[in-house]
Amino acid sequence: MRTNISISALLLFILPLTSISQNTEAIRAKYPGEEAVILSMSETYKITIENGVPVVESKDNQQLLYLSANTSAYMSRYGFSHSGFNPVLNYEAYTKTADNKKVKVTEFKTNDNNSSSIFYDDIKETMFDFPALGPGAVGNLDLTIAHKEPKLLSPFYFSRRIPVINAELKLIFPKEMSVKFIIKGLEKDRIQFTQDTKRGDIIYSFKATDMPAEKPYADAPDNAYYATHIIFFIEKYKNEKNEEISYLGGLDDLHKMNYGHVMNINKEVSPETKRIVDSLIANTTSPEQKARKIYQWVQKSIKYVAFENGMEGFIPRDANLVCSRRFGDCKDMSSILTLMLNYAGVTAYYTWIGTRHIPYDYNEVPTPIVDNHMICTIKLGDEYIFLDGTDPTCVFGIPSEHIQGKQAFLGIDEKNYKILRVPVPSKEISQVADTTYLELTESGIKGVISVGMSGYYSMDMHSSLNYVNEKDREEYFKKIFNRGSNKFKLTKFEYPDLSNANKILLKGNFDLQGYAKKVADEWYINLNLFKFYEHQEIDYPKRKSPIEFDHLSSRKYVTVLKVPDGYQVSYLPKSKTYKNDVWGFEMTYEQKSNQVILTQVFQNDHMFLQPDKFQEWNKVLEQLFPLYKETVSLSKK
Repeated sequence: MRTNISISALLLFILPLTSISQNTEAIRAKYPGEEAVILSMSETYKITIENGVPVVESKDNQQLLYLSANTSAYMSRYGFSHSGFNPVLNYEAYTKTADNKKVKVTEFKTNDNNSSSIFYDDIKETMFDFPALGPGAVGNLDLTIAHKEPKLLSPFYFSRRIPVINAELKLIFPKEMSVKFIIKGLEKDRIQFTQDTKRGDIIYSFKATDMPAEKPYADAPDNAYYATHIIFFIEKYKNEKNEEISYLGGLDDLHKMNYGHVMNINKEVSPETKRIVDSLIANTTSPEQKARKIYQWVQKSIKYVAFENGMEGFIPRDANLVCSRRFGDCKDMSSILTLMLNYAGVTAYYTWIGTRHIPYDYNEVPTPIVDNHMICTIKLGDEYIFLDGTDPTCVFGIPSEHIQGKQAFLGIDEKNYKILRVPVPSKEISQVADTTYLELTESGIKGVISVGMSGYYSMDMHSSLNYVNEKDREEYFKKIFNRGSNKFKLTKFEYPDLSNANKILLKGNFDLQGYAKKVADEWYINLNLFKFYEHQEIDYPKRKSPIEFDHLSSRKYVTVLKVPDGYQVSYLPKSKTYKNDVWGFEMTYEQKSNQVILTQVFQNDHMFLQPDKFQEWNKVLEQLFPLYKETVSLSKK
């Protein structure tokens, strides 16, 4: 399903260039290490009513002050996105040099803004290079954009990857219109809001100053979860006849829009579709069995290909077409699942949903920016099950990984709908049980590995193996099994049974030279073949963005060392368990007959870890890391 286009519409609280020149050194001192700052960015949206409908146009401006002679090497390239929904009416870019010369950008290159997950869409990206850059130079970008679908207005963000000195959003609309806004983000208290009236228009102004740079973290969620931004939308207005029109006044209006995209498809079931469904459910005895068969057929038979162009980003294709050509995007998967299941007698609904990239709920933000995906929801008795046809390894009954915890918008019929919360599967669903059996050799150790996975771990492994060809298998499994040190050598592996996506068992053998040490008649070996979380201390209190986890989980790692004949355990490290309100670990040493066994257990109870929990996270690591240095000693009897 089409994602909402975020146009970088940026700027302007214009400073006199003499003032900019005088203050470059002060700004450089205030932001040490930064190559550039955004002096100002503003967006002004002008909303009017024409022919009974809202018309929106925005003017966007941005000024970037370059602070370093090195800036041009990696910050001269700039650009903006646009599409059929958001065409750029005019644009200009230029540099004002430190000595106040204006140098225009003369070459702009526009290309398709292709995503790795989308086969085709109509989003374009226009790129250019700011010329004549140097310390004190200011890059300027001015855009005028038409917003042809006012229900898809994108949020305004007050921060960027570099510091922002001044930022402003301005909304201008007629007094006969109601515009709602929601301020989100960790620093929303810094937004100054004013309201004014001028020549019959209402003017909302939102300003912020000295916004720090957003530091990127690989494990952070989308910046919509924490960056300061404003969501705004037209709630209602009066047309030329003084009739009040509810536009995005609540969930009823959103349902009217969504259901309008599906009400004219799937009016009948083609002979081919009937034949396939009839053959799938021929020997089934329950609605659940029918649903499983149909879901698995769609997962296996319909190839996911995202194709978005204009309203094709919102309107599903007819299920019979999807069935005949055997490919489609998320909306098409929702279409074919819903038709096939209803034909088979299983109650199924078109369902709109946002992936975990989007933090909003429908109850809070009743607009299309809440979702970027479509699935199918079925009802079996009193239970709702969420079926995502785009995930070919997702297990029936478990929601796909990227919709956990999200609100789902079910279109029951033209008048009725339902909002449900997708469950977050418990940590017991997704488990890893990794066991290593070790024997000492003259050159180090050798071992046998067995790794069992369930839930999302298994589904992800099944998905990965679908893309690993036979030539690359050994290298891939080496990475999966790797442990101990970089001298790890995989000597044998078994390709796993892939018949059940909910479970998988991986087996392999390895040698590891130089790992165990023998001094005279003593053996020394560190059984911590994995040193999880090393170098993963959280930069607290500097880090402000939360940490995102793929899913809840439970992981157990067991290392079993065979004690050689004629030897005995002379030192066995102490066991330790440490837990606080955030998380913890268990590390247990025990001796059974001629074996020494180390068991490590780690559990994750969080989908997100918020900054107020970072200190407790680090305290666990302070207890864990010293244990990684412990070794087992064996001596001659």
